[in-house]
Amino acid sequence: MPVSFDAADDSKPRSLACRSCGSDRLISVIDLGRQPLANNLLRPGDLDAPEPVFPLEVAVCEACWLMQIVHVVPPVSLFSDYVYFSSFSDQMLAHARDAALRYIREKDLGGGSFVVEIASNDGYLLRNFVEAGVPCLGIEPAANIAAVARQAGVDTRCEFFGRDTAQRLAAERGQADLILGNNVFAHAPGINDFVGGIKSLLKPGGWAVLEFPYGVDMIVETEFDTIYHEHVFYFTLTPLPPLFARHDLEVFHVERIPIHGGSLRLFVAHRGSQSVRDSVAELLAEEASLGVNAAVFYQDFRRRAEVVRHDLTTFLNAQSAAGKRVAAYGASAKGSTLLNYVGAPARSLEFIADRSTHKQGKFSPGLHIPIVPAEELAARMPDYAILLVWNFAQEVMRQQAAYPAGGGRFVLPLPEARIV
Repeated sequence: MPVSFDAADDSKPRSLACRSCGSDRLISVIDLGRQPLANNLLRPGDLDAPEPVFPLEVAVCEACWLMQIVHVVPPVSLFSDYVYFSSFSDQMLAHARDAALRYIREKDLGGGSFVVEIASNDGYLLRNFVEAGVPCLGIEPAANIAAVARQAGVDTRCEFFGRDTAQRLAAERGQADLILGNNVFAHAPGINDFVGGIKSLLKPGGWAVLEFPYGVDMIVETEFDTIYHEHVFYFTLTPLPPLFARHDLEVFHVERIPIHGGSLRLFVAHRGSQSVRDSVAELLAEEASLGVNAAVFYQDFRRRAEVVRHDLTTFLNAQSAAGKRVAAYGASAKGSTLLNYVGAPARSLEFIADRSTHKQGKFSPGLHIPIVPAEELAARMPDYAILLVWNFAQEVMRQQAAYPAGGGRFVLPLPEARIV
């Protein structure tokens, strides 16, 4: 059985129960070793101080087939001050606008409606509702990002979401016609408290729409860099209908979407308030045919991750021996997981270029690689640049066209390392 570690003393193991169904039937899927917090970028003055690291292991519950990390870091340590701003990605902005306009149309939302987004970041999604005259509220636990959202005109509360927050908000503002949660569902360790909050806040006839990376794509495409301490869960559809049913909610529709290397968009409502569409049974059947509800589906994931690590290590060592210069693009959380899994050979990277001004001038977790403005990639012209944000590859390559034009080569690390 995998073990977890107490947040106050990570040398003391304890038994782990599934955070959804409570079963103790857990089997290890992959162990990425002890890693720093993936978004804990360091300032120059932090480099000499001890940097905390925590075990990073994923297990799957054989009772409900929910994948989850073994060691959970307290959310306040992860989200109180945060460096990921969604508005720095053109693709995310376009994705958010398309989704908002669709929901406004399909739910016939207007001035008398109420939309709530959980983990609303810098208001990149809700500002589309503001522009359309639809009353909305963001709930964002990171104070620095909530402040940016308010400056952009998006009403935002700085707190975590759960039953207590939902009940208080429903009493103050009324229940919501639409609850949105993009890339937050996997971040909530108290998953039953989170779903119970949706139940309390959702209006009869309302929808909750949740987006999150798809666990099947993660396993099949060897996307192990999706794993970091913020992501407590790695969802397939199979464990979700029982979870929502426990709270008298129902998954009535599901869509596969390409963003973030493959994600699910889940539509949830009060039980019986919506007709359940064929998409739910179809995807459940597809997962059953893949063997998602059997341990063998998960067994080769660890070996394939080790192959990626071996190939990147070989590539970096070979370039160092040949006197070639290698950098990276995208100071992302997934990049932190990948580079720290590779370990010492990744210290040869000269820098990581990134578009976000909130990351520039800082250093990557664990390996302490300097983060520089995106323009520095073409200006410094390393021989190779590992594209850590491979999920936005087309966007980055379009923005950084000057780099390959000058002779630089991008390296896509997953599902296998290749030069493009």
